Amino acid sequence: MNRLKKILGLVWIAVALVVGYFGITVLGIPKITSGKQEDLVFGIIILFVLMPIISGGLGIFGYYSLTGEYSDDKE
Repeated sequence: MNRLKKILGLVWIAVALVVGYFGITVLGIPKITSGKQEDLVFGIIILFVLMPIISGGLGIFGYYSLTGEYSDDKE
């Protein structure tokens, strides 16, 4: 089970990278450069508030899983 948790740690880190890339290239930058006021506000919120929380949280969760923080045989 611990081996599965370590493998899934890599999966979570990969998901964090994919979500970060998608959030920046599809949701963030195009909204900021569109020129509309409501798109600018949405783009700023996506880039500077949500993306660090989402991708950072997934990455930290994957890192902890990879390093064995969630292992069953911890003392």
